[in-house]
Amino acid sequence: MARVEFTVEPFVDGQPGPHVTAPVDALRAAGFDVVFDAFGTVVDTDPDRVAEVVSIAVGAAIAHGATHVNTMVSADGAEL
Repeated sequence: MARVEFTVEPFVDGQPGPHVTAPVDALRAAGFDVVFDAFGTVVDTDPDRVAEVVSIAVGAAIAHGATHVNTMVSADGAEL
């Protein structure tokens, strides 16, 4: 199992814009389980799908006006 965690900026607490919510929506539409909260967005997936998750998330964020997308990937259930 692998974990992809990302944050999208700019972020205003309690008022995420479309550049923040679009990646979540796109990942859910692609069939991924997504955990979205104020500290970041997390997707646990098979290691062979990590690149797909990152591509969808970054692409949707940038397409909707993100200025930065910070991504962290951990493998084999490693804690971040």
